[in-house]
Amino acid sequence: MIGVRLVQKVSSTRGFAKVAPHVIPALDRAVHRLTRGRYLLSTRMLPGVVLTTTGARSGLPRRTPLACMPEEEGKSWLLAGSNFGRPGHPAWSHNLLAHPDAVISWKGRDILVTARLLEREERARAWTALLRFWPPYATYQARVEREIRLFRLTVR
Repeated sequence: MIGVRLVQKVSSTRGFAKVAPHVIPALDRAVHRLTRGRYLLSTRMLPGVVLTTTGARSGLPRRTPLACMPEEEGKSWLLAGSNFGRPGHPAWSHNLLAHPDAVISWKGRDILVTARLLEREERARAWTALLRFWPPYATYQARVEREIRLFRLTVR
């Protein structure tokens, strides 16, 4: 699995954190649109969803391609607000705090979900599982002073 290790190493760099937020979501949106919701380019390495939230301030729909950790055979997903190890929380996490009901596109299906911010022991357990799943999250956390928000999305 040298390819995965190489991607994990590259994705942990500061250069990746500067470039990736501008390139990866745009590519993912294009591939998602062209394949009618069946694929995301980034899922070659990690499972992913396209999250549609309601804007915290605007009230408008906001679509964001994100890596996720599926749980419970398609009944829940973990999302990490890592923002590629950049200082601020990602906008989609603010949106979920304000409006927890959302929609994800998962393997070509739109699924109604409710998001819940994980805290304390539940967050610690999820964080441990997430680090086993994708170790670069530890690098992202070490790079920022804020605690990376973890959300569990469950089917409504």
